[in-house]
Amino acid sequence: MHNIELSTKDLNVFYGEKHAVKHISLDFASKQVTALIGPSGCGKSTFLRSLNRMNDLIEGSRITGEIWIGNENINDPKTDVVLLRQRIGMVWQRPNPFHKSIYENIAFGPRYHGIRDRKKLDQIVEESLTKAALWEETKDRLHQSALSLSGGQQQRLCIARSIAVSPSIILMDEPSSALDPVSSAKIEELIAELKKEYCIIIVTHNMQQAARVSDKTAFFLMGELVEFDETSMIFTNPSDQRTDDYISGRFG
Repeated sequence: MHNIELSTKDLNVFYGEKHAVKHISLDFASKQVTALIGPSGCGKSTFLRSLNRMNDLIEGSRITGEIWIGNENINDPKTDVVLLRQRIGMVWQRPNPFHKSIYENIAFGPRYHGIRDRKKLDQIVEESLTKAALWEETKDRLHQSALSLSGGQQQRLCIARSIAVSPSIILMDEPSSALDPVSSAKIEELIAELKKEYCIIIVTHNMQQAARVSDKTAFFLMGELVEFDETSMIFTNPSDQRTDDYISGRFG
């Protein structure tokens, strides 16, 4: 039985008048990958960004409902958003390494959270890069610019950067859509490894990827959650006709 790491209860996101995410209640388990699928503009990325309060940064956005981690509702105004984003890492669609060395990209977060000891930082850098399957490729060039890495390596660096601050949850917004097939496959292998330790929530447009990497799948349409189930059920025997239509390519 997997523990529930994060839950949303009746979550709504508005951009001005637009009701982008409607009454979503979902549970996300530890050590599992949950894929969020659905056509463009269906609210899945908006929903994902609300889980670590990234929508706060968007002018005119408003959220109602609850997001629980343990016994804390992170939509509470008293929530320390910096600490929250330490617990819930985020990997974006396009790799966005800092214009710093590979080492400094990883050490930045731990330093920000008060770790100053060089030995400890060295250890975090090595562990994070190892977990992101990037240590062997970078250990001799840690002090070169992160921008000297290939696109696929940069994305793994961004994953390493997010795990350097010891999150419990990692959000991924189409993490391989900007990458070539080989780099994309590496990211998928990495997700399979990382789920042994983390709760992972991934938005993907790629049906095959969702089927390959996730344990559970949530299908979004027009801001609503149509169906949430084991991935194998969603892809072979969905209970809602709209899910079936989307997965078999009849729309979307």
